[in-house]
Amino acid sequence: MKCSVCLLSAWLVLSALSCAEGGASPDDATGGRTGPGGARAGTGGASLTGGTTTGGSAATGGSTTSTGGATGGAGTGGKTSTGGAAGFATGGATAGGAAGTGTGGRPASTGGAATTGGAGTGGSSGTGGTPATPGAPETKPTGYGQMTTGGGKGATKTVASFTEMQAAIDAYDGTGGLVLSYTGKFDFSSIKDPCTQWKLPAQIVEIKKKSNITIMGTDGSGANFGLHIASSSSNIIVRNMTFGLLPGADASDAISVEGMSGGVPTDIWIDHNELFSSLVTCSGAGDTSFDGLMDFKKGADRVTVSYNYVHDHHKVSLNGYTDSDDAVRHITFHHNVFDHIGSRVPLQRHGYSHVYDNVMTNISASGINVRMGGYALIEANHFENAKNPITARDSDAIGYWELRNNNIKTPADFTTYGITWAPSDNTPTKDATDWTTTAAYPVALGYTYTADPVTCLKGNLEAVAGAGKKLATLKCP
Repeated sequence: MKCSVCLLSAWLVLSALSCAEGGASPDDATGGRTGPGGARAGTGGASLTGGTTTGGSAATGGSTTSTGGATGGAGTGGKTSTGGAAGFATGGATAGGAAGTGTGGRPASTGGAATTGGAGTGGSSGTGGTPATPGAPETKPTGYGQMTTGGGKGATKTVASFTEMQAAIDAYDGTGGLVLSYTGKFDFSSIKDPCTQWKLPAQIVEIKKKSNITIMGTDGSGANFGLHIASSSSNIIVRNMTFGLLPGADASDAISVEGMSGGVPTDIWIDHNELFSSLVTCSGAGDTSFDGLMDFKKGADRVTVSYNYVHDHHKVSLNGYTDSDDAVRHITFHHNVFDHIGSRVPLQRHGYSHVYDNVMTNISASGINVRMGGYALIEANHFENAKNPITARDSDAIGYWELRNNNIKTPADFTTYGITWAPSDNTPTKDATDWTTTAAYPVALGYTYTADPVTCLKGNLEAVAGAGKKLATLKCP
């Protein structure tokens, strides 16, 4: 994708509250802050339409991938392929709903003193260089979930609640195509005590053995329930939704994608959503306090997670249920903002992950944790104020990573960006303290992409990631 120079009107109001935590498991945050306070603006202006992407100079080192992934070390320069790139936008209008303020995504929480800046020690406060203008929405995903089309041109049904969404899915024949426009609202600031909320019964919409579904939130909507995409349910899109402070303890995953005896889900696109809970630790909860946000397990495969804003949560993404969950998963995480997170960004057991062009800030326990012989291609990400940002720990075997063109180049950059390390009590463990590739990514990616330059991310990606942003993408100078 060729990036053009223009100006960006950035909007993002973040505030942080701090509180002490304790008694966490190895994957949990052991310090940090409570859930955020105040509302988060979600305006984003009108999206751009039209225009196909065309080659140009590659932002990443080496040649960009066209039909397969490079397996060697990072090179310099290189030229992208032109035309017909899978997964890139070719124009088209945004999904319905007028531009307006975003959902009240950042809820009030208890305790702690409010701050006005980013939490964390040290690090650079750079704004990512020359501002960028939001680009046109993607009409199909880039990455391992590239074949996902969702409900397509199937019948559109408007739903405004957990009950209405479940009823619409139950009434759907399961194959013909279903598009759900979610208009429900939830005042997250009404939740005064996250621990009281955590103890309430779970509310989870079940999608089981039903495929070809799109769930699209309207601007300003909010959901206090989760989604369980299970069994043979495949070809599912979830976009522009805000999921926050779900009840239900360890059943409170916002999006859980799980194989069962009736089959395994494939072709999943999770795009432009906001997901959050709280970083409090509830008495008696152990490590299940607001456990997961996006989990992929028991055979779930061919997934793209893109342009999501994920914040204020203990454990973000579990890729592999246990060490013995050895189904080969292929998951792409790109252009997501992960801020004030405990761990699992993601936690990967077995399989393959491509993690590129993400902003990962204020990580209090561990970031990308690759285990059980899994492989991760970690490319053009911005790490800042992060503990153990890349590691292999807490399983019976370590995993491997290839590093390309991230903002951290050598250990000399750790102080600049507030990168810290803490040893694990378990063995075997491998931390990226030397910041070198441990193994080349061993498989062809099978899709075309061009990573944006990491210098463009900070301060620009935040303006287009998440719900209420008109599905805008990043266009870098």
